[in-house]
Amino acid sequence: MKVDYLYGIHPVREGLRGKRQPLELFVDEKGSGQRVDELLSLARERGVPVRQRKRQDLDRMADQPHHQGVVLSMEPFPYTPLEDLLADWQNSGEAGFFLLLDGITDPHNLGAILRNADAAGCQGVILTKDRSCGVTNVVDRVSAGAVEHLAVCQVTNLSRAMQQLQKAGFWVYGLAAGEDAQPLFTTDLSGNLALVIGSEGDGLRHRTRELCDGLLEIPMIGKVASLNAASASAVALFEVVRQKMMFAKD
Repeated sequence: MKVDYLYGIHPVREGLRGKRQPLELFVDEKGSGQRVDELLSLARERGVPVRQRKRQDLDRMADQPHHQGVVLSMEPFPYTPLEDLLADWQNSGEAGFFLLLDGITDPHNLGAILRNADAAGCQGVILTKDRSCGVTNVVDRVSAGAVEHLAVCQVTNLSRAMQQLQKAGFWVYGLAAGEDAQPLFTTDLSGNLALVIGSEGDGLRHRTRELCDGLLEIPMIGKVASLNAASASAVALFEVVRQKMMFAKD
């Protein structure tokens, strides 16, 4: 069976708390401290075997030395089918809030975006199988383990997924700049909403832009013309959070 390895205190902790099955926890034979003790306690609660290993063995498992003395073997990351994502939303009785990624290829960007999505309360993230980064141990580490609590869906055709969301009653907005884009902060983002973030270099593909119900632009008043994908996702996601909190008070 293929095995994933998570490394670092925060990713391992969330791996022990998350939805997929942890297999074994490996700790530095010379390691100790309160944070390691917390991981050992979580492992006992879930019945996960704990093994002591030499530092070199942990380096090999993590494929690099910056693992803070802990590595967790896991079953492969379970992507959620789009149909299940929609069914879970419908059963929740809440307004839908999804994030779609159109060609994010850098694992550090993807990890940061997934951390933003979890913090903003997204019910799911949809990314493409091709020309896109998947969930790896690097992504998990950069997300600080947030991906272990997120429903992540891989689709072959992002355009088809957008159309399925629209048929289900979602407004699909792409984050982009240009004359046909409306300001993010003056757009009503209530109801069932899906935001689309484009790739690091090229932004949204032409077909993706065409299928969006509208394009949203983050106002820029400095010298730099745009934000990177992770920063732009944070601004857009938390504008949705801000509006939800405002409407909840009314």
